[in-house]
Amino acid sequence: MIKLARLLVAAAMLLLFIAPHPSAQSASLQGDVLKDWTRMKDTMMKISGAMPEEKFGYKPTAAQRSYGEQIVHVAQANVMFIKMLGGKTPVPTLNTKPTAKADILKVLSDSYDYGASVINEQTNESLVETVQASFLGPSTRARVVWAAIGHAWDEYGVMTTYLRLNGIVPPASAKSM
Repeated sequence: MIKLARLLVAAAMLLLFIAPHPSAQSASLQGDVLKDWTRMKDTMMKISGAMPEEKFGYKPTAAQRSYGEQIVHVAQANVMFIKMLGGKTPVPTLNTKPTAKADILKVLSDSYDYGASVINEQTNESLVETVQASFLGPSTRARVVWAAIGHAWDEYGVMTTYLRLNGIVPPASAKSM
């Protein structure tokens, strides 16, 4: 009898772990893509804002982009990738040569807002449709968005180095200290 009770308890616990969580039932591809895009905006805005304005022209070497140029590069790439989705939202005209920190952060924010608008136009079905994605080749719209996010993560890594070379702990690292 005790063995049977233990077996039933174990079976019940197993069902709790393998049964879908109620929130998982409402997940969607479009919702997940938008959530990832929105989180990337938050991450990039935080790291971009971490550098003092007087250091936005900082370059580790003459051949590299300045900190501000890194941020503008991410914004330009965001727009390039998101245009491939073919949305109805008008493509923003970005200031490609801003110098003030506030203007640079606005360019970045505008690129992410454009992406969020286009992603909101998408459906689960449209995100799995194939588009011609310049250097990616034929890709689903979801892959294009995740490629943009991957690119931003690459540049985020560069930006953490710029911050650390200036004695600044990146925001994500500061949380764990």
